Amino acid sequence: MATPILTDLRRAYPEARITAMCRSPICEILKGDPEIDELFCFRKASRFGRRNDKRNLVEKIKKGEYDLGILLTHSFSSVWWFWLGHVKYRIGYESNGRKLFLTHSLPFPATIQQQHLVVTYKTLLAPLGIPLSDTAPRLFIAPEETREARSLFLRLGIPQDATVVGINPGATYGSAKCWLPERFREVTKQLIEDKNLYVVYFGDQACAPLVKEICEGLPSQVINLAGHTTIRELASLISICDVLLTNDSGPMHIADAVGTPLIALFGSTSDVVTGPYRQTGVIHKHVECSPCYQRACPIDFRCMKRIEADEVYRAVRNSIDSKRSKLHVIS
Repeated sequence: MATPILTDLRRAYPEARITAMCRSPICEILKGDPEIDELFCFRKASRFGRRNDKRNLVEKIKKGEYDLGILLTHSFSSVWWFWLGHVKYRIGYESNGRKLFLTHSLPFPATIQQQHLVVTYKTLLAPLGIPLSDTAPRLFIAPEETREARSLFLRLGIPQDATVVGINPGATYGSAKCWLPERFREVTKQLIEDKNLYVVYFGDQACAPLVKEICEGLPSQVINLAGHTTIRELASLISICDVLLTNDSGPMHIADAVGTPLIALFGSTSDVVTGPYRQTGVIHKHVECSPCYQRACPIDFRCMKRIEADEVYRAVRNSIDSKRSKLHVIS
Protein backbone atom coordinates (compact mmCIF):
# COMPACT_ATOMS: atom_id res chain seq x y z
CA MET A 1 0.00 0.00 0.00
CA ALA A 2 3.02 2.29 0.30
CA THR A 3 4.26 1.71 -3.26
CA PRO A 4 2.26 4.61 -4.80
CA ILE A 5 4.44 6.96 -2.73
CA LEU A 6 7.51 5.72 -4.59
CA THR A 7 5.89 6.34 -7.97
CA ASP A 8 4.66 9.82 -7.03
CA LEU A 9 8.06 10.80 -5.60
CA ARG A 10 9.86 9.63 -8.72
CA ARG A 11 7.53 11.69 -10.91
CA ALA A 12 8.11 14.77 -8.76
CA TYR A 13 11.89 14.27 -8.44
CA PRO A 14 13.05 12.38 -11.56
CA GLU A 15 16.74 13.09 -10.84
CA ALA A 16 16.68 12.26 -7.11
CA ARG A 17 18.32 9.25 -5.54
CA ILE A 18 15.54 7.40 -3.70
CA THR A 19 16.12 4.83 -0.98
CA ALA A 20 13.32 2.61 0.33
CA MET A 21 13.92 1.61 3.95
CA CYS A 22 11.96 -1.46 4.98
CA ARG A 23 12.17 -4.27 7.49
CA SER A 24 13.25 -7.76 6.47
CA PRO A 25 11.86 -10.00 5.11
CA ILE A 26 9.07 -7.73 3.83
CA CYS A 27 11.62 -5.58 2.00
CA GLU A 28 12.14 -8.45 -0.48
CA ILE A 29 8.85 -7.49 -2.09
CA LEU A 30 10.46 -4.27 -3.39
CA LYS A 31 13.40 -5.94 -5.12
CA GLY A 32 13.70 -4.91 -8.74
CA ASP A 33 11.49 -1.86 -8.30
CA PRO A 34 12.66 0.63 -10.97
CA GLU A 35 11.40 3.63 -8.98
CA ILE A 36 14.07 3.21 -6.28
CA ASP A 37 17.85 3.42 -6.41
CA GLU A 38 18.57 1.55 -3.19
CA LEU A 39 16.74 -0.93 -1.01
CA PHE A 40 17.72 -0.55 2.64
CA CYS A 41 16.64 -3.71 4.47
CA PHE A 42 16.94 -3.89 8.25
CA ARG A 43 15.90 -6.31 10.95
CA LYS A 44 14.02 -5.60 14.13
CA ALA A 45 16.59 -5.20 16.92
CA SER A 46 17.12 -8.44 18.81
CA ARG A 47 16.81 -8.48 22.57
CA PHE A 48 20.50 -9.05 23.21
CA GLY A 49 21.99 -7.15 20.28
CA ARG A 50 19.62 -4.20 20.40
CA ARG A 51 22.18 -1.47 21.07
CA ASN A 52 24.54 -2.54 18.29
CA ASP A 53 21.67 -3.10 15.86
CA LYS A 54 20.35 0.42 16.44
CA ARG A 55 23.82 1.96 16.20
CA ASN A 56 24.46 0.24 12.88
CA LEU A 57 21.09 1.35 11.56
CA VAL A 58 21.69 4.99 12.47
CA GLU A 59 25.20 4.89 10.99
CA LYS A 60 23.77 3.58 7.74
CA ILE A 61 21.30 6.49 7.63
CA LYS A 62 24.11 8.99 8.35
CA LYS A 63 26.18 7.65 5.46
CA GLY A 64 23.25 8.23 3.11
CA GLU A 65 23.38 11.99 3.74
CA TYR A 66 19.66 12.20 3.05
CA ASP A 67 18.05 15.56 2.29
CA LEU A 68 14.55 14.28 2.93
CA GLY A 69 12.99 11.47 4.93
CA ILE A 70 9.31 10.50 4.66
CA LEU A 71 8.01 8.40 7.54
CA LEU A 72 5.11 6.18 6.60
CA THR A 73 5.34 4.40 9.95
CA HIS A 74 3.89 6.00 13.09
CA SER A 75 6.44 4.73 15.59
CA PHE A 76 8.67 6.96 17.70
CA SER A 77 11.72 4.82 16.98
CA SER A 78 11.59 5.55 13.24
CA VAL A 79 11.65 9.34 13.66
CA TRP A 80 14.34 8.95 16.33
CA TRP A 81 16.54 7.08 13.83
CA PHE A 82 16.03 9.77 11.18
CA TRP A 83 16.87 12.52 13.68
CA LEU A 84 20.01 10.75 14.91
CA GLY A 85 20.93 9.98 11.29
CA HIS A 86 20.93 13.72 10.45
CA VAL A 87 18.20 13.51 7.81
CA LYS A 88 17.75 17.19 6.97
CA TYR A 89 13.97 17.35 6.44
CA ARG A 90 11.66 14.85 8.12
CA ILE A 91 7.98 14.47 7.20
CA GLY A 92 5.52 12.38 9.16
CA TYR A 93 2.34 12.26 11.20
CA GLU A 94 2.60 13.80 14.67
CA SER A 95 1.80 10.73 16.76
CA ASN A 96 3.55 9.11 19.72
CA GLY A 97 5.40 12.27 20.77
CA ARG A 98 7.15 12.65 17.39
CA LYS A 99 6.30 16.26 16.58
CA LEU A 100 9.49 17.76 18.05
CA PHE A 101 11.63 15.49 15.86
CA LEU A 102 9.81 16.26 12.60
CA THR A 103 10.58 19.31 10.49
CA HIS A 104 7.20 18.98 8.78
CA SER A 105 4.55 17.32 10.94
CA LEU A 106 0.97 16.61 9.94
CA PRO A 107 -2.01 15.80 12.17
CA PHE A 108 -3.84 12.62 11.28
CA PRO A 109 -6.58 13.40 8.72
CA ALA A 110 -10.02 13.90 10.26
CA THR A 111 -11.29 11.37 7.70
CA ILE A 112 -8.68 8.72 8.49
CA GLN A 113 -11.30 6.07 9.33
CA GLN A 114 -13.26 6.83 6.14
CA GLN A 115 -10.40 6.77 3.65
CA HIS A 116 -8.04 4.15 2.31
CA LEU A 117 -4.63 3.84 3.94
CA VAL A 118 -3.09 4.51 0.52
CA VAL A 119 -4.68 7.97 0.62
CA THR A 120 -3.42 8.51 4.18
CA TYR A 121 0.09 7.71 2.97
CA LYS A 122 -0.21 10.01 -0.07
CA THR A 123 -1.32 12.90 2.15
CA LEU A 124 2.22 12.96 3.59
CA LEU A 125 3.43 14.33 0.25
CA ALA A 126 1.41 17.55 0.68
CA PRO A 127 4.31 19.53 2.25
CA LEU A 128 6.25 18.83 -0.97
CA GLY A 129 3.49 20.29 -3.12
CA ILE A 130 2.62 16.86 -4.54
CA PRO A 131 -1.18 16.62 -4.91
CA LEU A 132 -3.19 13.46 -4.22
CA SER A 133 -2.85 11.17 -7.21
CA ASP A 134 -4.76 8.17 -8.50
CA THR A 135 -1.58 6.06 -8.48
CA ALA A 136 -2.43 2.49 -7.48
CA PRO A 137 -0.26 -0.01 -5.58
CA ARG A 138 2.01 -2.09 -7.82
CA LEU A 139 4.75 -4.69 -7.58
CA PHE A 140 7.31 -5.66 -10.17
CA ILE A 141 7.67 -9.34 -11.01
CA ALA A 142 10.62 -10.14 -13.28
CA PRO A 143 9.90 -12.28 -16.38
CA GLU A 144 12.19 -15.03 -15.06
CA GLU A 145 10.22 -15.10 -11.80
CA THR A 146 6.99 -15.59 -13.76
CA ARG A 147 8.59 -18.38 -15.79
CA GLU A 148 9.79 -20.10 -12.62
CA ALA A 149 6.32 -19.83 -11.09
CA ARG A 150 4.74 -21.45 -14.14
CA SER A 151 7.42 -24.13 -14.12
CA LEU A 152 6.69 -24.89 -10.47
CA PHE A 153 2.99 -25.32 -11.19
CA LEU A 154 3.86 -27.75 -13.97
CA ARG A 155 6.15 -29.74 -11.64
CA LEU A 156 3.32 -29.89 -9.12
CA GLY A 157 1.10 -31.52 -11.73
CA ILE A 158 -0.97 -28.48 -12.73
CA PRO A 159 -1.57 -28.53 -16.51
CA GLN A 160 -0.74 -25.35 -18.40
CA ASP A 161 -4.38 -24.82 -19.44
CA ALA A 162 -5.83 -25.47 -15.97
CA THR A 163 -7.70 -22.91 -13.91
CA VAL A 164 -5.81 -22.12 -10.71
CA VAL A 165 -7.47 -20.73 -7.59
CA GLY A 166 -5.12 -19.56 -4.87
CA ILE A 167 -6.38 -19.58 -1.28
CA ASN A 168 -4.85 -17.75 1.66
CA PRO A 169 -6.73 -18.78 4.85
CA GLY A 170 -4.49 -16.99 7.37
CA ALA A 171 -3.77 -13.42 8.43
CA THR A 172 -1.50 -11.67 10.87
CA TYR A 173 -2.82 -9.75 13.88
CA GLY A 174 -5.23 -12.44 15.07
CA SER A 175 -7.94 -14.99 14.45
CA ALA A 176 -10.68 -12.32 14.21
CA LYS A 177 -9.52 -11.58 10.64
CA CYS A 178 -9.80 -15.21 9.55
CA TRP A 179 -12.80 -16.96 8.01
CA LEU A 180 -13.66 -20.39 9.37
CA PRO A 181 -11.26 -23.17 8.23
CA GLU A 182 -14.08 -25.64 7.61
CA ARG A 183 -15.68 -23.20 5.20
CA PHE A 184 -12.45 -22.80 3.23
CA ARG A 185 -12.43 -26.58 2.99
CA GLU A 186 -16.07 -26.66 1.90
CA VAL A 187 -15.46 -24.10 -0.87
CA THR A 188 -12.39 -26.06 -1.98
CA LYS A 189 -14.42 -29.27 -2.31
CA GLN A 190 -17.02 -27.46 -4.41
CA LEU A 191 -14.37 -25.90 -6.66
CA ILE A 192 -12.54 -29.14 -7.46
CA GLU A 193 -15.71 -30.69 -8.84
CA ASP A 194 -14.39 -28.95 -11.95
CA LYS A 195 -11.68 -31.44 -12.97
CA ASN A 196 -9.69 -28.78 -14.82
CA LEU A 197 -9.47 -26.60 -11.72
CA TYR A 198 -6.67 -26.75 -9.16
CA VAL A 199 -6.56 -25.10 -5.75
CA VAL A 200 -3.23 -23.91 -4.35
CA TYR A 201 -3.05 -22.98 -0.67
CA PHE A 202 -0.61 -20.29 0.45
CA GLY A 203 0.57 -19.23 3.90
CA ASP A 204 3.62 -18.59 6.04
CA GLN A 205 5.18 -20.98 8.57
CA ALA A 206 2.76 -19.88 11.30
CA CYS A 207 -0.17 -20.70 9.02
CA ALA A 208 1.18 -24.10 7.91
CA PRO A 209 -0.61 -26.22 10.60
CA LEU A 210 -3.94 -24.58 9.73
CA VAL A 211 -3.50 -25.23 6.01
CA LYS A 212 -2.46 -28.83 6.68
CA GLU A 213 -5.68 -29.33 8.63
CA ILE A 214 -7.81 -27.81 5.85
CA CYS A 215 -6.16 -29.91 3.12
CA GLU A 216 -6.16 -33.20 5.04
CA GLY A 217 -7.58 -35.98 2.85
CA LEU A 218 -8.33 -33.80 -0.18
CA PRO A 219 -7.29 -35.07 -3.65
CA SER A 220 -4.19 -34.08 -5.61
CA GLN A 221 -6.07 -31.19 -7.22
CA VAL A 222 -5.42 -29.39 -3.93
CA ILE A 223 -1.80 -28.35 -3.37
CA ASN A 224 -0.41 -27.09 -0.07
CA LEU A 225 2.43 -24.55 -0.41
CA ALA A 226 2.05 -23.01 3.05
CA GLY A 227 5.48 -22.40 4.54
CA HIS A 228 7.24 -23.41 1.32
CA THR A 229 7.65 -20.09 -0.51
CA THR A 230 9.68 -16.95 -0.10
CA ILE A 231 7.78 -13.68 -0.30
CA ARG A 232 9.02 -13.14 -3.88
CA GLU A 233 7.92 -16.64 -4.88
CA LEU A 234 4.56 -16.01 -3.25
CA ALA A 235 4.06 -12.82 -5.26
CA SER A 236 5.07 -14.58 -8.49
CA LEU A 237 2.71 -17.50 -7.88
CA ILE A 238 -0.19 -15.23 -6.96
CA SER A 239 0.41 -13.25 -10.15
CA ILE A 240 -0.35 -16.31 -12.31
CA CYS A 241 -3.40 -17.50 -10.38
CA ASP A 242 -6.78 -16.93 -12.00
CA VAL A 243 -8.22 -15.69 -8.71
CA LEU A 244 -7.15 -15.47 -5.06
CA LEU A 245 -9.54 -16.18 -2.18
CA THR A 246 -8.19 -14.55 0.96
CA ASN A 247 -8.76 -12.89 4.29
CA ASP A 248 -7.64 -9.29 4.89
CA SER A 249 -3.90 -9.93 4.62
CA GLY A 250 -0.60 -9.22 2.91
CA PRO A 251 -1.30 -11.73 0.11
CA MET A 252 -4.57 -9.88 -0.56
CA HIS A 253 -2.61 -6.66 -1.19
CA ILE A 254 -0.08 -8.56 -3.31
CA ALA A 255 -2.91 -9.85 -5.52
CA ASP A 256 -4.32 -6.35 -5.87
CA ALA A 257 -0.89 -4.93 -6.73
CA VAL A 258 -0.11 -7.53 -9.42
CA GLY A 259 -3.61 -7.44 -10.91
CA THR A 260 -4.87 -10.87 -9.90
CA PRO A 261 -8.67 -10.94 -9.39
CA LEU A 262 -9.53 -11.60 -5.78
CA ILE A 263 -12.31 -12.42 -3.37
CA ALA A 264 -11.45 -10.79 -0.05
CA LEU A 265 -13.32 -11.70 3.16
CA PHE A 266 -13.61 -8.97 5.80
CA GLY A 267 -14.96 -9.05 9.33
CA SER A 268 -13.10 -7.36 12.16
CA THR A 269 -11.33 -4.81 9.94
CA SER A 270 -12.49 -2.11 7.52
CA ASP A 271 -12.48 -2.78 3.79
CA VAL A 272 -12.71 1.01 3.30
CA VAL A 273 -9.38 1.57 5.10
CA THR A 274 -7.35 -1.56 4.31
CA GLY A 275 -9.30 -3.33 1.59
CA PRO A 276 -7.90 -3.91 -1.89
CA TYR A 277 -7.28 -0.41 -3.24
CA ARG A 278 -9.30 -1.09 -6.37
CA GLN A 279 -12.17 -2.20 -4.09
CA THR A 280 -13.27 -5.22 -6.11
CA GLY A 281 -14.31 -8.62 -4.87
CA VAL A 282 -14.90 -7.76 -1.20
CA ILE A 283 -17.39 -9.70 0.94
CA HIS A 284 -18.14 -7.90 4.21
CA LYS A 285 -21.36 -8.31 6.16
CA HIS A 286 -21.00 -5.02 8.09
CA VAL A 287 -22.59 -6.30 11.29
CA GLU A 288 -23.22 -3.83 14.09
CA CYS A 289 -19.89 -4.50 15.87
CA SER A 290 -17.67 -4.44 12.77
CA PRO A 291 -15.03 -3.17 12.35
CA CYS A 292 -13.87 -3.81 15.92
CA TYR A 293 -10.12 -4.32 15.24
CA GLN A 294 -9.96 -6.99 17.95
CA ARG A 295 -7.37 -9.76 17.70
CA ALA A 296 -9.92 -12.36 18.78
CA CYS A 297 -13.69 -12.05 18.76
CA PRO A 298 -14.99 -11.53 22.32
CA ILE A 299 -18.55 -12.59 21.42
CA ASP A 300 -19.98 -14.83 18.69
CA PHE A 301 -17.83 -14.07 15.59
CA ARG A 302 -20.96 -13.05 13.69
CA CYS A 303 -19.06 -10.98 11.12
CA MET A 304 -17.37 -14.04 9.65
CA LYS A 305 -20.02 -16.66 10.43
CA ARG A 306 -22.53 -14.77 8.31
CA ILE A 307 -20.32 -15.27 5.26
CA GLU A 308 -21.60 -18.59 3.91
CA ALA A 309 -19.55 -21.07 1.90
CA ASP A 310 -22.02 -21.10 -0.99
CA GLU A 311 -21.80 -17.31 -1.32
CA VAL A 312 -18.01 -17.43 -1.44
CA TYR A 313 -18.01 -20.32 -3.92
CA ARG A 314 -20.34 -18.39 -6.25
CA ALA A 315 -18.14 -15.28 -5.99
CA VAL A 316 -15.01 -17.27 -6.91
CA ARG A 317 -16.82 -19.07 -9.71
CA ASN A 318 -18.20 -15.81 -11.11
CA SER A 319 -14.71 -14.30 -11.07
CA ILE A 320 -13.35 -17.26 -13.03
CA ASP A 321 -16.19 -17.15 -15.54
CA SER A 322 -15.80 -13.39 -15.97
CA LYS A 323 -12.10 -13.76 -16.70
CA ARG A 324 -12.77 -16.53 -19.22
CA SER A 325 -15.38 -14.46 -21.05
CA LYS A 326 -12.89 -11.60 -21.43
CA LEU A 327 -10.41 -14.00 -23.05
CA HIS A 328 -12.87 -15.00 -25.79
CA VAL A 329 -11.96 -12.24 -28.20
CA ILE A 330 -12.95 -12.39 -31.87
CA SER A 331 -10.31 -11.00 -34.23
